[in-house]
Amino acid sequence: MYWLATRNVVVSIPRWRSLAFLLRHPRRNFASFGSSPLPARKFVDIRGFRNQKVLKGSTKTARKFKAPNTALDDKDLSDMIWWKERLELCRKPSTLHLVQRLIYNNLLGLDINLRNGSLKEGTLNWEMLQFKSKYPREVLLCRVGDFYEAIGIDACILVEYAGLNPFGGLRADSIPKAGCPVVNLRQTLDDLTRNGYSVCIVEEVQGPTQARSRKGRFIAGHAHPGSPYVGGLVGVDHDLEFPDPIPVVGISRSARGYCITSVLETMKTYSSEDGLTEEALVTKLRTSQYHHLFLHSSLRNNASGTCRWGEYGEGGLLWGECTARHFEWFEGNPITEILYKVKELYGLDEEVTFRNVTVTSENRPRPLHLGTATQIGAIPTEGIPCLLKVLLPSSCTGLPVLYIRDLLLNPPAYEIAARIQETCKLMSNVTCSIPEFTCDSPAKLVKLLEQREANHIQFRRIKNVVDEILHMYRSTELNEILELLMDPTWAATGLKIESQTLVNECEWVSERIAEMISLDGEIDQKISSKANIPSEFFENMEFFWKGRVKKIHLEEEFAEVEGAAEALSSAVAEDFVPIISRVKATTAPHGGPKGEILYAREHEAVWFKGKKFAPAVWAGTPGEEQIKQLKPALDSKGKKVGDEWFTTMKVEDALLRYHEANDKAKARVLELLRGLSTVLQMKINILIFGSMLLVIGKALFAHVSEGRRRKWVFPTLAGFNGSKGRESFDETKVMKIIGLRPYWFDVAEGSAVHNTVDMRSVFLLTGPNGGGKSSLLRSICAAALLGICGFMVPAESALFPQFDSIMLHMKSYDSPADGKSSFQVEMSEIRSIINGTTSRSLVLVDEICRGTETAKGTCIAGSFVETLDNMGCLGIVSTHLHGVFTLPLNIKNVVYKAMGTKYVDGQTKPTWKLIDGICRESLAFETAKKEGIPETLIQRAEDLYSSVYKKEVLSGSFNKQLGQHDLDLRADRSVSVQSKSQARSLDLVKESTNTMTVLQKEVESAITLICQKKLMELFEQKNISDLPLLKCVAIAAREQPPPSIIGASCVYVMFRPDKKLYVGQTDDLDGRIRSHRSKEGMQTASFLYFMVPGKSIACQLETLLINQFSSQGFPLTNLADGKHRNFGTSVLSSGSVTVLQ
Repeated sequence: MYWLATRNVVVSIPRWRSLAFLLRHPRRNFASFGSSPLPARKFVDIRGFRNQKVLKGSTKTARKFKAPNTALDDKDLSDMIWWKERLELCRKPSTLHLVQRLIYNNLLGLDINLRNGSLKEGTLNWEMLQFKSKYPREVLLCRVGDFYEAIGIDACILVEYAGLNPFGGLRADSIPKAGCPVVNLRQTLDDLTRNGYSVCIVEEVQGPTQARSRKGRFIAGHAHPGSPYVGGLVGVDHDLEFPDPIPVVGISRSARGYCITSVLETMKTYSSEDGLTEEALVTKLRTSQYHHLFLHSSLRNNASGTCRWGEYGEGGLLWGECTARHFEWFEGNPITEILYKVKELYGLDEEVTFRNVTVTSENRPRPLHLGTATQIGAIPTEGIPCLLKVLLPSSCTGLPVLYIRDLLLNPPAYEIAARIQETCKLMSNVTCSIPEFTCDSPAKLVKLLEQREANHIQFRRIKNVVDEILHMYRSTELNEILELLMDPTWAATGLKIESQTLVNECEWVSERIAEMISLDGEIDQKISSKANIPSEFFENMEFFWKGRVKKIHLEEEFAEVEGAAEALSSAVAEDFVPIISRVKATTAPHGGPKGEILYAREHEAVWFKGKKFAPAVWAGTPGEEQIKQLKPALDSKGKKVGDEWFTTMKVEDALLRYHEANDKAKARVLELLRGLSTVLQMKINILIFGSMLLVIGKALFAHVSEGRRRKWVFPTLAGFNGSKGRESFDETKVMKIIGLRPYWFDVAEGSAVHNTVDMRSVFLLTGPNGGGKSSLLRSICAAALLGICGFMVPAESALFPQFDSIMLHMKSYDSPADGKSSFQVEMSEIRSIINGTTSRSLVLVDEICRGTETAKGTCIAGSFVETLDNMGCLGIVSTHLHGVFTLPLNIKNVVYKAMGTKYVDGQTKPTWKLIDGICRESLAFETAKKEGIPETLIQRAEDLYSSVYKKEVLSGSFNKQLGQHDLDLRADRSVSVQSKSQARSLDLVKESTNTMTVLQKEVESAITLICQKKLMELFEQKNISDLPLLKCVAIAAREQPPPSIIGASCVYVMFRPDKKLYVGQTDDLDGRIRSHRSKEGMQTASFLYFMVPGKSIACQLETLLINQFSSQGFPLTNLADGKHRNFGTSVLSSGSVTVLQ
């Protein structure tokens, strides 16, 4: 399982049908479902420029390229059609106006007869055409001064999707042209990639150029959906929100079934999953997005033997999914050809290799069908309770949620599920603090390190990742959890790494980063400060390089900047200060000359600004010499900056020296950061593995916390012989769930009906409308899926066998797009279920054959039940077709079950309990009446029923075969069979790696002294030794409480960064800590807590500690809380503890 290949942000991709396949291979058939292509006659005299040797990243100017060809080849023609189809989707009036000026005889779509449309060699348009020929299906943004410009087709796309206005308005005599300021590049790229477009960014070569010469340009990078442009990030002071990578997907068919191949260009990896059913494949397509979709020619021939794919039977569902999206056909070896197409799409060299991260599907359940995934909310569906929302707390978002979703949609191998469950059990009993679990996208790590654009913030995050792994390794309680997480991480990444190797490499990475990067809390790089210069000037100049790498690597640069700053201060003091002093001495109360030293932000300079300044007025007075030296301040282009700004030669020289020293220091910092990226590239697999391990760890800890809150349990997984802590079961085809409740039910909101399911064969289930049949099937499906994934389940106890597939079929709707009625859709899904069912499957079908004529539908339902019985699977088939009981079925193991009812106050009401027997009562009239159907209509229906069916019912003809009463009203007695796992006793012999400060130790000692005595009084014990040990647990700055405190009453002390204390009590310690840390300046707060038996005692101890801490001199921020109750006001000493109430 390579989950990264299927986790993607939702991207709106315009629909199109490329004819590249047709143009490249004219003899092959291809059906286009988009707009009509360009008429062939339009390409007879097409001419243009083409150069295949534009090198990525080359800093050579475009005019040094070889002379272009004069004709477009077939590939260029297909690219033009591709763009024309895109442009036909445009809807904005301004875009449509620009499209009318395009001509499709070159890759830019420029009409050379329009103004600024020249493609003459040496022009900017010609240069842009050379770059466009390298990546013809990417929007080209070219840096021109302070803007990124696009022309022709690309300008139309910018106007349509990036919300930009065309340059020069809508004048009809000029080529389409649009662009964005440099500062808005990120937003423009996000707009384009969000709409499915890739972008090629061309930068200018920085530095002075000769007069009348054009600047050199080079391809700086690319932005793709799921892979943003990272150029220049190494120098910024913020983190990048990196989307999940979007793969290129190829679909083919083999003897085993459907095959999907996913290729991630960012990660340079691919995975191939074979043997999929059509429904499982469609589920994967609907739950993920992809940059490009390729369909292999093997899909053209389906099981019905027709080349018209999707016309009959199998292939119709997939065909309907694909026709709603864009795709291209391909032939040859599926994996080899897809990798070739990825290299072609992204402009990669042939030497680039991709790592195979496919994890074997042996002993692994099949992926969920689409219907199953939607009906239990694994895929969010309107009206269906979302399973993901109850598995994790609402505070858990991002990568952990995506991991859990992928695990549900693609259940892991049983060995991995066993590891996950064992890990969760250990997590449930942990009492020490746990790491914060820094979750960083592996794709982000790969791209930033590969492009050498990781900044100091990213390196700190990497260090957090490896340090948290080391924290788990060094913790007695967490070490075993770290070992157990190795296998699930291998399954998620395809990387097999030994735990000791991981630890050793993490130590090495942590040391390298610590040697280079300036970490939080280091204050040896203060911004320069001079009395005569505005502090804002130095802050803005030095902010971009100070505090990023350790000062020891920048001793020379620091010295130069400090010397230059001192020289600038001296120059300002000598040339500006005397004038300022004179101005202050002679300024009249109203009006008169004024002057001050100010920071000119736009010009990055410190100048003298004089209002109503006239130097001649002060002739012969002190400061006259300095006044004579003043000259008007000039900008970078040599133009005068207003009438009030002045400078001197000495100040300008000092400014130049300071800027040069500052630029040198900044360049050195960037060089060191890029060098560190190069070093860490060697450990990229370790970083990918470590990042994924923490994502999984955070997901499982969050699940255990939510499971404990909901009072869920760990099921027993049958068949794991030899696994630690598991029984060995001979009967591997038994599923038993005691106290099953709906997964969407929250125990905190009230009680629900619990059911016991003891299943050894197929159940034929009947029951009234609203009796709970659908809820029972949905609950069983969710519980079984959670169990085989290793998660906790909503029950009192449970036993699950090794299912190879779990299939749930609920109601069906018609599909007008496919020309299928609801019954046709249902039969298609039933066919898939039958084809995928084995003796190890769990099949759950709700109200089969509800959409057709009763007699034949009844016979189909009976035959289906026979088929499942012969296969020997487990399952439930619910129905209202009671005629099935009169059919001569050849069944051996089918068990009749019903949803119970009871007679109350003259009315039959459902009990929602699963019982033995058959229920013929549908409660149809009662249900219709409840939903507001007119009484007259109901009465007429009852009369019709009595006249036609009453005699048949009274004759008991339906009971001849059964020989028993139809409805068993006996309610199941509550079965108190619960196999709760015993808590693992773990010794706490090691302190956290982050040692407690002296203050924390003093506070812990005071807590023990104060609270033990109080607890002895409350429990009326004579000796402290008779009380349970009061155990204080520390939570460091980047840690969080363990799941074992869920629902427990705690008293805690917060250690604020300002060294003050806050004492509180809560039943939700995790939520309270997150609330405290969300406040400004409190992100690094640490905590000390201990659990107490009940909220009342917690409140008393809270007030007691507040008052006693205050009297002992501890600095508190919530003294007022100590006045809420009438106890805890005495002074305690180490010799005698007296508590007044």
